[in-house]
Amino acid sequence: MTRDEILAALSSALQEMFEVPADKISLEAKLFEDLDLDSIDAVDLVVKLQNLTGKKFKPEQFKTVRTVGDVVDRVHDLVSQ
Repeated sequence: MTRDEILAALSSALQEMFEVPADKISLEAKLFEDLDLDSIDAVDLVVKLQNLTGKKFKPEQFKTVRTVGDVVDRVHDLVSQ
């Protein structure tokens, strides 16, 4: 998956699962402050990303993620391995 494909899938998931308006989603958007996600939402998002990529992620791999761009980078690194 390319970074653009990951961003598109992530954006779609944020809109569908958490009703985040599309115009709030950018690489710089902070997951908790700007998009109003909580820790349970973050776990749900990781599960969704696992289903999309077919890869298993460890929760600790996402501990330092703060922005949409961080998620894209982390997922891209994991699927590129």
